[in-house]
Amino acid sequence: MSQSEIRPRLNVPQADFLALPHKFRAFVAGFGSGKTFVGCAGQCQHFWEFPKVNTGYFAPTYAMIRDIFYPTMDEVAHDWGMRTVAREANKEVHVYAGRQYRGTVICRSMEKPETIVGFKIGRALVDELDVLKKVKAQAAWRKIIARLRQKSDGLLNGIDVTTTPEGFQFVHQQWVKEVRDKPALASMYGMVQASTYDNEANLPDDYIGSLLASYPPQLIQAYLDGQFVNLLSGTVYHQYDRKLNNCFDAMADGEALHIGMDFNVGKMAAITHVQRENSPRAVDEIIGAYDTPDMIRQIKERYWRHDGSQYLKTREITIYPDASGGSRKSVNASETDIALLKAAGFKVSAPEANPPVKDRINAMNAMFCNAIGERRYLVNALRCPTYADHLEQQIWAENGEPDKSSGADHTNDAGGYFIHRKYPLIKPTIARTVPLIHMAR
Repeated sequence: MSQSEIRPRLNVPQADFLALPHKFRAFVAGFGSGKTFVGCAGQCQHFWEFPKVNTGYFAPTYAMIRDIFYPTMDEVAHDWGMRTVAREANKEVHVYAGRQYRGTVICRSMEKPETIVGFKIGRALVDELDVLKKVKAQAAWRKIIARLRQKSDGLLNGIDVTTTPEGFQFVHQQWVKEVRDKPALASMYGMVQASTYDNEANLPDDYIGSLLASYPPQLIQAYLDGQFVNLLSGTVYHQYDRKLNNCFDAMADGEALHIGMDFNVGKMAAITHVQRENSPRAVDEIIGAYDTPDMIRQIKERYWRHDGSQYLKTREITIYPDASGGSRKSVNASETDIALLKAAGFKVSAPEANPPVKDRINAMNAMFCNAIGERRYLVNALRCPTYADHLEQQIWAENGEPDKSSGADHTNDAGGYFIHRKYPLIKPTIARTVPLIHMAR
């Protein structure tokens, strides 16, 4: 069989993946979606185009190499008009087209990234990368990149990654967050996300039904739909949905702004809102301000006009801060953070004391989606990317409080101070009829 006669079996997302022109390609998909299959197809495609340029296959464990890769590579190679010979002792798969040798796949485990040394390849396939902890995945990634040393005319030394999304791990960091933060990387990193439903024709009739019967909704989002969701534990803002709570609103000239603010030296955060039809919209974020004077400067630069000598108040700005700012000292020890905000010309709306944390969180969740399905609080995820990420990612810690170890709390607290102040949960009171007491004269 010649290369021109090959008609490999591919579903639409798989074909889209193989057509990606990027150096680093990721196929992120649910169980049974054909991840290893399409990864092996990429290997076969490589051997047709670049004979005798070796490739690498990297898996979390050697057992996966033996049990998953060897048989899948053999099946896919047959589909592409080739055959394989596995050399298990050497952890290699030799690929042939008829009697013609096309190349070798060198297989290694990522359990110990430091052992990925001593060979060179032209392309790599990394399977189930997100099974690894982020630190280990990053170490393995760097070792694998260092192996891409073989040269051939027209060859793009790259890496294919095929994985089930295991929360916000390395793949999300590299293909979503890094690309969003540094748009120039979009030319290098390409991703296809696929659902198990895309591969339904190749699965047993009861496969998807058994997944639905066995997994809770949150895991179904990852393991059936191929979506990035938090799998470590329950998320704090579980009613927030990036799509359903999204908006594309921006502030209009002169429009009043409502800014929730969290005080943390070196990590101050502010979430800027506008009010539209009694529906608050988060339309901007300021993160990483050093202290209150720095935050004041950034707010004025963004939202007021400078005439060359001073800032002109072109719109009303109300700050909804952490109530502890009334006693916390900022740069000048004789002034409080809230006093500084007022002196800067902002209105300040702060309670005498912060509300109980769970009251603030419940108010947020009720605004994201209440019991009758209304979604009143919307977030422009394009203008507030960190806030949107943190709303999805913050989890409960073992002590029953929102986890603060990841740094996702600052933006969420900032937004929450505004929401709780303007849209608190009103606990209904029960009217009781007090019986009359007839007193003896």
